[in-house]
Amino acid sequence: MPTYDYKCTNCGHTFELFQKFSDLPITVCPQCGGAVKRLIGPGAGTIFKGSGFYQTDYKNKSSKPAVDKKTSEKKGNNK
Repeated sequence: MPTYDYKCTNCGHTFELFQKFSDLPITVCPQCGGAVKRLIGPGAGTIFKGSGFYQTDYKNKSSKPAVDKKTSEKKGNNK
């Protein structure tokens, strides 16, 4: 569930609230009973797991590296 930030337009109280996407925004401040406004937040940041490189983390370990045709021709490995 996402966390939404709210701010009271009457007393200035700011607070967070866990809500479902389908829930309607709240309209009453829990501290003073005044009107509240939902704030636009920065959202969640990107999370990298592992070292972050395809070559080391996600590549199929059993696959063989591709042979560069130009490099092998320069070395005299023409087949």
